[in-house]
Amino acid sequence: MAELLELIDTLKGEEASIQSLFGSEGAGMRSSTAIQETKRRGDYQKRLLEATQFVNEVFEGKRPLYHFQEAMSTDDFPLLFGDVLDRVLLGNYMDFPKTWERYTKQRTVRDFRSVSRFFVDGGESVLTEVKEQELYPGSSLSEGRYQYSVLKYGRFMPFSWETFVNDDLDALRDVPARFGKAAARSEAKFVTGLFADSTGPHGSLYTGGNGNVITANPALDIAGLVTGLETLANQVDADGEPIVTDLVHLVVPPALQITAQNIMNATQLRIEQRGGFQGTVDSVGKMELIVANWMTTGLVLSVDPYLPIVSTSNGDTSWYLFANPESGRPVMEFGKLRGHETPEIFMKSPNARRIGGGDINPLDGDFERDGFQYKVRHVFGGARMDPAGTVASDGTGS
Repeated sequence: MAELLELIDTLKGEEASIQSLFGSEGAGMRSSTAIQETKRRGDYQKRLLEATQFVNEVFEGKRPLYHFQEAMSTDDFPLLFGDVLDRVLLGNYMDFPKTWERYTKQRTVRDFRSVSRFFVDGGESVLTEVKEQELYPGSSLSEGRYQYSVLKYGRFMPFSWETFVNDDLDALRDVPARFGKAAARSEAKFVTGLFADSTGPHGSLYTGGNGNVITANPALDIAGLVTGLETLANQVDADGEPIVTDLVHLVVPPALQITAQNIMNATQLRIEQRGGFQGTVDSVGKMELIVANWMTTGLVLSVDPYLPIVSTSNGDTSWYLFANPESGRPVMEFGKLRGHETPEIFMKSPNARRIGGGDINPLDGDFERDGFQYKVRHVFGGARMDPAGTVASDGTGS
């Protein structure tokens, strides 16, 4: 199992790092039970590594399944096995591409109540001349706020005791990986839904009043991209002052990935003349300039696989430009619950005991149906914010 082999290498590195700092104590754990166990026993990191190697040997067939069944009935191994699954989940969660993080502001919130993001406009326009003995001109401020709350997302997956008896270990090894990918995909689709709707650019974010719909909705080509960059550069704040950004993100669906890469990786660009420059005349009489490809700097390409899924119309033709979210107010904010920034995996505790007493293997299942369950929980939310930092085209040319 590739995930477990990678985890073993990671744990070996963590063990060496922890020992160099704290001797044999210390381990990064998320569950309160595990934290208490770590404090009680300083060799937790070493035992976690041994448990991971043990589980990998069972999955690879180097150890018989009954070794695993016996280990699950001990006091310590279920905790260690839970941490192994948790780290597999996190590994797959972190490996999923998160291009949306480039153009979305990220924050943490304290609880499930609505959070407010306040902003103040005014007082930033160019100063006016004050002549001798004249009063200074006044200025006013306007306030506003954006609000959103995080929500809880998740699912559970049931298994039967018979599945485990049949030596079907795919359930044990696949579920954490699947849950990790599911959590990452949920985040990606949620963010896509903030700036896109069923017909392309989101109707409440991209409007004529906001001035961020690219004129004539051009297709993604050099001329259309130049128009889009000009539209974004012409955006102004509440004082009518220009919004200056040092980085622009081009977001496209998979269908436009090759087109975007061809534009950005070209060595030269042919651009229609828009002034008194001397250029060349093409076959239809248009004046063109041949210039070095300046788009290779200051423009970052991101491919959003959820655009054609969220936008059932124009999903393959729409494209977007976002200013750096660290420049001024961000277009969107994505929030996570403090202390629960990453998805968490749970296994349901069995509600059965043998007549003779003692703990039972959690994989023996519950009292009613001999079943056991995995659950994943993830908490996040977000909101659309300042429309001045983005422009978009649905690519229809109309």
